[in-house]
Amino acid sequence: MIRIFTRFEVFWHWTQAALIFGLLFTGLELHGSYALLGFGQAFAVHIVLAWALIALWAFAIFWHLTTGEWRQYVPTGTGVARMAAYYAYGIFSGEAKPFVKTRSAKHNPLQRLAYFAFKAAIAPALWISGLLLLSYNYWDGTWLSGPLSLAAVAGVHVTAALALIVFLIAHVYMAATTGSPWYEYLRAMVTGYDCEEGECLPRRR
Repeated sequence: MIRIFTRFEVFWHWTQAALIFGLLFTGLELHGSYALLGFGQAFAVHIVLAWALIALWAFAIFWHLTTGEWRQYVPTGTGVARMAAYYAYGIFSGEAKPFVKTRSAKHNPLQRLAYFAFKAAIAPALWISGLLLLSYNYWDGTWLSGPLSLAAVAGVHVTAALALIVFLIAHVYMAATTGSPWYEYLRAMVTGYDCEEGECLPRRR
């Protein structure tokens, strides 16, 4: 067992998860999906959580750039088909994992692609559309009103939120079902430690 994920990565992962689930919870109420907190309180909580997430993302971007860890999320272009085939049928037939996690390569090619899509498309769409919605009173009636409209910006925000929900469902499903043992990925993101050379061997008595 070696440390794969730093203490900051563990903190960042779980803090981000808590903030995102809180934003989805309050955002769905703002969308009218249910009524629990009330629109006013849900809106106030949503704004606080949004600013907290933006601050976390800004610090995480700085950390990734200064440490060079941003390279962990750049798609390699190779091995994606093998990983997809492994998840599609290889894992059910007992095939060995085609990717071994190391300190310098923490994510397999398919994970890199999924995380890159989140960081390059979903997160920026949520971030930018959310800030535009928050500042609507400042740009409404200006030159931005031409190419933008409240309905269009809200549509982008809701669509990105739905894409995030799909990402989270897939993320939780894969993390809970593809490890060996099943809690392998959960353990790694709680403790920061994982097996560098594939599956951990049973402990000797």
